[in-house]
Amino acid sequence: MGSMATLASLVVVLVASANVFGASQSIFTVPKTFPKLQGCLTEPLTYSCENTTTIKDTCCSPTPGGLVLQTQFWSTYTGLERKGQLLPKGSWTIHGLWPDNCDGSFEQYCDLSRQFDPAPSPAILPDGTVVPAHKGPGVDTFVAEFKRLDLLDYMSKYWINQGAPNADFWGHEFSKHATCTSTFDVACYGPDYKKHQDVVDFFDAVIRAFKMYPTFDLLASAGIIPSNRTTYTLTQLQTALKAQTGSIPFLGCGFNGTVLQEVWYFHHVLGSEQFGHFKPVDSTTNSTSSPTAGIHYYERTHSSEREVRLLP
Repeated sequence: MGSMATLASLVVVLVASANVFGASQSIFTVPKTFPKLQGCLTEPLTYSCENTTTIKDTCCSPTPGGLVLQTQFWSTYTGLERKGQLLPKGSWTIHGLWPDNCDGSFEQYCDLSRQFDPAPSPAILPDGTVVPAHKGPGVDTFVAEFKRLDLLDYMSKYWINQGAPNADFWGHEFSKHATCTSTFDVACYGPDYKKHQDVVDFFDAVIRAFKMYPTFDLLASAGIIPSNRTTYTLTQLQTALKAQTGSIPFLGCGFNGTVLQEVWYFHHVLGSEQFGHFKPVDSTTNSTSSPTAGIHYYERTHSSEREVRLLP
C-alpha cells in the first residue's frame, strides 16, 4: 500500500476518533500536548553544555545530551517508489534530532518501555542490554490518535525512509534518540500525561528544527546544486552553509568520501527541545570527505521525487 493510501487510512482513523468523542468535536480540534514546565520559570537561564552548575530540573534543559544535532539526508532514491514512497523535490529529508553529550559521546535506547523500533540498531547495547524489536502498532497510529493529520502529512513528505516504510524510521528515531532526551521524559508531563504525548511532541520538535535549515536552498543560493557532472570541495560546501547559519556543520560523504549524503547541524539549547532556542555551534565531528577527490552531490531520478503540497 502506497503512502497516499496509508494517509487515507489514517484519515479514516481520525474520523472514527472524532465520532468516539462526539460529533461536536471536529477532527481538526487538536488536543494540546504540552509538558508541565512551570518549574522552569525560576531556573537559571543558560544554554545546554554552557551551564556552570548542575541543572536541577532536567525537564527544563536537555541533559546530559545537551549537544543537539539536527540531521538530514540527501538520498537519490527510496527503493519503494512503486509504493508511492517518494522524495520531496527541491529539499533534503529529515534524519532526526539527536541528543549527544557535551563531550561528543551519546546514549541510545534509554527507556525500553518506550521502544517502538521494529528493527533496533544496535540490537544489543554496549553494556550487553538487548533491545527487543517492537511488534505492536506503528508510531504513525500514535499521531493519528491525537488527530494530528497536519503532522502526519508533513512527516510523510519530508521524513522519508529508504527500503522500508517511513513509520519504521520514525519509530527508530524516537526510540533511539528521544528516550535519551530529558525534556521528553514522561515525568515532565505530570499526572495528566496522555499516552504517547511525548512521541507527538518529539515529532513536532524534529520538524521545527528541520525547518530551520533548508539545506537545498542554502546550497543552491551559493550556486551549489545537484549534478551528475560537477563536483564540489568540502570547503565550498562548508562555506556556503556557514555563511547562512553561522557555524560549520558535519558533512557525511559515502563511497570513500566522494558522495554527499548527510549533514548534521550542531546546537546548544536554551530551554527545552520542544520550545527552546537553538544556538548553532561548530560540529564536534570531522566531516567524512576525501581530502583529495571532489565531492559528488548527485541528482535524483525524476521517478524518485515529487512536488510537495502540504495541507494549509
